[in-house]
Amino acid sequence: MAPPPFQFKRFRIEQDAAVHAVGIDGVLLGVWADVTNAGSVLDIGTGTGVAALIVAQRTDNQPAPPILAIDLHAAAVACANRNFRASPWAGRMQVQQAAVQTFAAAATRTFDLVVCNPPYFEGSKPSPDPNRRISRSGQTLRLPELVTAARTLLSGQGKICLIMPPTEARKLYQLAAGQGLYCSRILEVHGRPEKPVERLLVQLERTPYPFSREVISIYDTGNGYSEAFWNLTRDFYLDGQG
Repeated sequence: MAPPPFQFKRFRIEQDAAVHAVGIDGVLLGVWADVTNAGSVLDIGTGTGVAALIVAQRTDNQPAPPILAIDLHAAAVACANRNFRASPWAGRMQVQQAAVQTFAAAATRTFDLVVCNPPYFEGSKPSPDPNRRISRSGQTLRLPELVTAARTLLSGQGKICLIMPPTEARKLYQLAAGQGLYCSRILEVHGRPEKPVERLLVQLERTPYPFSREVISIYDTGNGYSEAFWNLTRDFYLDGQG
């Protein structure tokens, strides 16, 4: 059974049972990615399309960039396409079925902003569910392949923003530096202030300077969102949502 639709302030996400439901990772990626001077946007592994739609909303009041989303999974492509078509930004959003490795090898254009919530469970046992195996197993997109594709797809001043666990992020830094992409911005994501880092949001580009590091907790010491998290997401989440 498909999860219920997820209503944001300016768009709605219809969710497919075969596609990962909207989660905080995708929302964080969309709200944190640097959209400054982004004349073109690529979303790798779009899923429901939530990160791409958040970026579309954030670029509504600037020269509106075209947004292309790709996904290996046919069900995700169909789901994202429905959500894009129903959104206020349908005219500048497209989705196509493609593995990023193949897409990058055949690419004739570059992008100023690339966002990606990559599969990262490389060391774990593959899920028996083929849909979850495609969307979350690193067997379909290994970090070296992602870095190589990003280097090909980024424009000269382009940036790629990703979200992943700290262990995978450390591997990413090393692989990316070996191909001339450097970490210029990090957001450490804690579930609560006293908990260890759960996710890192990472920005890579061709120059490592300037560099910034920030920290955020999703929840405060009670059961509500922290002020910092709410400030990041308040233009998207409905009041009391989550």
